[in-house]
Amino acid sequence: MSYVGPDFDPPQPRRPRRGPLTVALAALVPGALIGWFVYEAVGSPGDGPGGAAAGVSSSAPTSPAATSSNDDKPPNPSSLRGKVVVIDPGHNVTNFQHTAQINRKVNIGTNWKECDTTGTSTNAGYSEAQFTTDVSHRLKALLEKQGVTVKLTHDGDSPSWGPCVDQRARIGNDAHADAAISLHADGAAAGDRGFHVILPASVHAGTADTRAIVAPSAALGRSIKGDYLRATGEQLSNYVGDGTGLVTRKDLGGLNLSTVPKVFIECGNMRDSKDAALLTNGAWRQKAAQGISEGIVSFLRG
Repeated sequence: MSYVGPDFDPPQPRRPRRGPLTVALAALVPGALIGWFVYEAVGSPGDGPGGAAAGVSSSAPTSPAATSSNDDKPPNPSSLRGKVVVIDPGHNVTNFQHTAQINRKVNIGTNWKECDTTGTSTNAGYSEAQFTTDVSHRLKALLEKQGVTVKLTHDGDSPSWGPCVDQRARIGNDAHADAAISLHADGAAAGDRGFHVILPASVHAGTADTRAIVAPSAALGRSIKGDYLRATGEQLSNYVGDGTGLVTRKDLGGLNLSTVPKVFIECGNMRDSKDAALLTNGAWRQKAAQGISEGIVSFLRG
């Protein structure tokens, strides 16, 4: 489209110069005519109910946003208020400095096992405890944004070691948690890749009785597995679980002694170079926390 602006107007014939009065009248007459037409069309301010012109609404047009359905709104975080989740970061970064304490045997319901272990690490020295503490903090923040009350069994350096596996279970029980999860990363052979979720077996022996939590724990585990797989892109374990990503165990005190729905997750294999590259990447750890969070939230919402 061509444009003819002020600098390109063709020359026009010179017109006689107008006097001041003529110019003023020329400016006033159109304005008066426009005002009269508007008055006739709309009416005076006193016409019609409430001072509005008859047949003319005094309300502003309704925007599309004002008429949108509540279904278009994001989930209300208040729907999860009152829900409690306990996060158990596997191991403790200072356990290796307290071998006598963590080697002490504790009752896991069916037998006796060490209070805790140091956990594993990548070949480059990034420890499982560092990984689980980092992901736990990320997970806590995500759940709290949904209105969930979150409690950690420990915060990496507090307490200075442990706590023991029986105490970790007790923390979830005492909190009457709606869900509990223990975060881990595996130390399998190189070439063993992927993640798996560990579910409690039905145990009724000694001081252990998991019968009431087996079904809800399985639902929690399946929910976490699906969302973790989608969020992280990590493959299901190729060395345990027969390709299902789910394993049932009865030798873990953290599950045997739990009275609330609880699972463990092995987020990947720290001894495999491909998995280690993921586990040591901060952006990927955020995806891991996101997937676990979404799985827990789906479980809580039923």
